[in-house]
Amino acid sequence: MEKKIVLITGATSGIGKATAKRFAKNGYDLILTGRRKDKLKEITNKLASKYAVDILPLCFDVRKHDKVKKALKSISGKWQNIDILINNAGLAKGFDPIHEGNIEDWEIMIDTNLKGLLYMTREITPLMVKAQRGHIINVASTAGKEVYPNGNVYCATKHGVDALTKAMRIDLHRHGIRVGQVAPGHVESTEFAQVRFHGDKKKAKIYEDFTPTNSKDIARVIYFIASQPKHVNIQDILVMGTQQASSNFIDRSGRI
Repeated sequence: MEKKIVLITGATSGIGKATAKRFAKNGYDLILTGRRKDKLKEITNKLASKYAVDILPLCFDVRKHDKVKKALKSISGKWQNIDILINNAGLAKGFDPIHEGNIEDWEIMIDTNLKGLLYMTREITPLMVKAQRGHIINVASTAGKEVYPNGNVYCATKHGVDALTKAMRIDLHRHGIRVGQVAPGHVESTEFAQVRFHGDKKKAKIYEDFTPTNSKDIARVIYFIASQPKHVNIQDILVMGTQQASSNFIDRSGRI
């Protein structure tokens, strides 16, 4: 019996990396994508040797449709039998009010969080439709449920992910394809804050006075969604740390 195959975007760090480890530990073969060739090679070698699973690394930027198409057209044999697509690649850039926003940051968020997810989905879903089976799990955010100060464009993109998840489910359910999402709040053990604040390590220290979830927590939730029997589709899981009631209400009285 062949192992199931899961494709994970943004697999070189944070939630993507933790998710790759979780699936490898449970015997899945992996297609891992990322922009950083050295980190992609590192995680591929580590997981393949530790868990004795087959891994196909694909180095490309999800923002570039021609690169996405080329990379995915190159897969052959068993690797075309993708059981699960995890659209994890995403980021926040900048933390400014709308009238001071950086246009380049906006473009990067829109291109990664929305267009990258769409490019991947467009290339993979025809294979799933042909097989009349499959599972797509999008990594959304609490920012797709409510907005917060200075979150404007990031919130807009994640609201878009939330809407796309619902729309994709309507289009694909008749083909036996499950579509769901996980919507995390604050998550540490990721590069999220560093990227949002353009590498400013001081500004990126946003978790010192409360305990958020971490990348392993979210990976565990993603695996839970993926491991349900085929007649069960978990459509959406909203998850935050105990000290986070919403995007705008956090108990910052100290870590627990």
